[in-house]
Amino acid sequence: MNTDTLILVTNDDGVEAKGINELIKCLKDLGEVVVFAPDGPRSGMSGAVTSTHPITYSLLQKEDNLTIYACTGTPVDCVKLALNEVLDRLPDLLISGINHGGNHAISVHYSGTMGAVMEGCIFHVPSFGVSLMNYAPDADFSEACRLAKLIAAKVLKEGLPDGSYLNLNVPVVVPVKGMAVCRQADGQWINEFETRKGTDGNIEYWLQGEYIDHEPIFPDNDTNRLNEGYASLVPCTIDATNHAFMETLRQWNITDL
Repeated sequence: MNTDTLILVTNDDGVEAKGINELIKCLKDLGEVVVFAPDGPRSGMSGAVTSTHPITYSLLQKEDNLTIYACTGTPVDCVKLALNEVLDRLPDLLISGINHGGNHAISVHYSGTMGAVMEGCIFHVPSFGVSLMNYAPDADFSEACRLAKLIAAKVLKEGLPDGSYLNLNVPVVVPVKGMAVCRQADGQWINEFETRKGTDGNIEYWLQGEYIDHEPIFPDNDTNRLNEGYASLVPCTIDATNHAFMETLRQWNITDL
């Protein structure tokens, strides 16, 4: 173990979730691990931050090369607070997960797991998220842990381009057929709400839905690869600029208005 290596771990399922605790176990021989995660579930938080009231954190566990904190904020709050106020230096790696459920395709934009990854990337920390395509609290995370550790070791050795982060999703297949470097699928969620009558008689709307890919469906998208039994690894960027459209936009002759 390289005791000079510092790894920050967070998630959006909460510090008590099985996924993050299985991840902690498999990372402990790569370096010092600091866990800074929400004190309860914060799924679907994306890049949300807390600005209307204060947040706090507490120390849950302290032992050789492992420190665990719980925070009252969102996943992004956790990263911000850890990097600004708690750690004495930037970590060598940030990992968010292991998420209970997939964060492939368009879900990368809704995910609290991936929101934390993006925040790490903004701080110039090599960062990636890992998610298992299984929502069960007692899911088998062994294959996701194996692949997360493999990617962690590779990123620690090779680094990542500034402004880039990785999104790893793992199917419920043991062992997976392989690791596929692929593109984010283009699609959306449809039929997103189920209606129920609440105890007060009012109609309630519960987020549900199903995901569909938009045409054309490229063979190397993450949805396809996961359905085929491969783990998907998508390189993503913080820069949201559509560079290819910039020149066309200039030709609209709106810059002198």
